[in-house]
Amino acid sequence: MIMSLGPYASFIVTSYAAAAVVVVILISWIVLDYRSQTQRLRELEERGITRRSGRSAMDAS
Repeated sequence: MIMSLGPYASFIVTSYAAAAVVVVILISWIVLDYRSQTQRLRELEERGITRRSGRSAMDAS
């Protein structure tokens, strides 16, 4: 299905391409940040520092 976008075709295609690039950058940023945070958490747990959310209610009292 080929559509004619008229005189604004370059603007429309450029806008969609820019939006796609922004979405890819945001997804990449989230993936890299997730990896960084899990690595940081792993290092803290290896040093013996645990998460408060990982404790049970009986440990807190």
